Amino acid sequence: MRLHSYSEQFGMYILFPIGIMYYFGTNLDDRFAVHGFWPSEEQTHKIPTEKDEIAQELERLKQRRLAHRQKRLETEALLNPINDRGLEDLRTASPSILDEIKNKGSAWSVAGREGPL
Repeated sequence: MRLHSYSEQFGMYILFPIGIMYYFGTNLDDRFAVHGFWPSEEQTHKIPTEKDEIAQELERLKQRRLAHRQKRLETEALLNPINDRGLEDLRTASPSILDEIKNKGSAWSVAGREGPL
């Protein structure tokens, strides 16, 4: 059915968007919200803000990382028994990259120039 009158077309152009906005604009929370979608405050992470809380969290993360590393090294040693270094060497191995950087100086310094190349 085609609207022949300009006033009927104008009314349709005006009332259709208003009707859509009214339908979708009322009771949005009850109509489209999923209850329990967002986690409650007890279920979210608590970001430390105090200096001692940050230090405790860093220590906890360090212990967790070291425990995962220890477990990974033991698993690798069991899976690969033919190894140049023993399991004890792997346990006591520490990263020497920082020591090398301290001894050699900055990695960015080339011929006395600081900063990126």
